Amino acid sequence: MKLKYKLMAAAAIATIAVIYKTRRRNTLMRLEHTADEGYETAHDILYPDKLTRWRTGKLRYGPVLPQ
Repeated sequence: MKLKYKLMAAAAIATIAVIYKTRRRNTLMRLEHTADEGYETAHDILYPDKLTRWRTGKLRYGPVLPQ
């Protein structure tokens, strides 16, 4: 039974490593794309569905006056 548990642990570690690498690669690609667009382009304009929709429910372009 020890070999079975060792194989399960190795499979779990490999799965966690793959998930970590994939998320890190996606994050770095997103940051690189944002940096290439320039300082003036906001991150929420480039990726509206991923980051801002769940916070505000509505993406606003341009200057927004407080209400």
